[in-house]
Amino acid sequence: MSDFSFPHRILPAALAAASLLALASPALAADEEAPKGEMVSVIKATKSCFANIVEVSGIVMPREETAVRPERMGLKVADVLADAGDSVSAGQTLARLNLPEGGSIVVQAPVNGIISASNATIGALASGKGEALFTIIARGEYDLVGLVPVSDIAKLAVNQPANVRVIGSGDVDGKVRRIGPTVEPAVQQGQVFIGVNTNRRLLVNASGRALIKTGQSCNVAVPLTAVQYGDAGTVVQVVKRDRIETRRVEVGLMSGGQIEIRDGINEGDDVVARAGALLREGDPVRPVAEAANAK
Repeated sequence: MSDFSFPHRILPAALAAASLLALASPALAADEEAPKGEMVSVIKATKSCFANIVEVSGIVMPREETAVRPERMGLKVADVLADAGDSVSAGQTLARLNLPEGGSIVVQAPVNGIISASNATIGALASGKGEALFTIIARGEYDLVGLVPVSDIAKLAVNQPANVRVIGSGDVDGKVRRIGPTVEPAVQQGQVFIGVNTNRRLLVNASGRALIKTGQSCNVAVPLTAVQYGDAGTVVQVVKRDRIETRRVEVGLMSGGQIEIRDGINEGDDVVARAGALLREGDPVRPVAEAANAK
């Protein structure tokens, strides 16, 4: 009797252990299938519109300058009534000149404007062919004169509005007034004249920059941090079924930390917000949604 009692005592314990193992095996299998990759922040690719901006950097120049001289020869400056920087009106007396035979005449401003230079000195000789006594910025009008790449010239047209920022004077309005007919061969850039519309006194030769909106493009947008540039081209990484997919993309315009994706990404794709070189095609990851306006 005792020879058969020992196996019967082992059997219930063995069956219980086998049952526990069978119950645990589905959980173990599911755990083995779950990705064990690192946590990554993802953001939804969304539609956005980007302004096509042409930037012109240059210097402030008078649009038109008028030289003021007497018509006669051999006159001597007797009195100077205006100086550089003064605003003058057409017909205003700028200086008095003595005639060789006695008496005097006056020199008047031919146009409204701002005196940009004065060479009138009491006792100096003045003539119709010598150095101008005064130079006037006609009507106080200025241009921002700058160069733009040939690729951008075709986007520009006369009368396009521009936002102009002049060092020392702040932001002023402007518009494209003239586009040069030739290109500088060494740098492949063309000259553009931006008319500046302001009542402010601008400094000649001051540096400035004009931003000209020439259109807009609407496409899928992703953060700049999501784009990688390398030997394989321009790529963006997305997460599909908790694994990394690397997509080659065609990029376009940029604005406010976002970049336009013209091809390769669809609206709604989960894009890795800060792509890293350590992530490879097919890597398992744990995506965490990031707010669209996160910095």
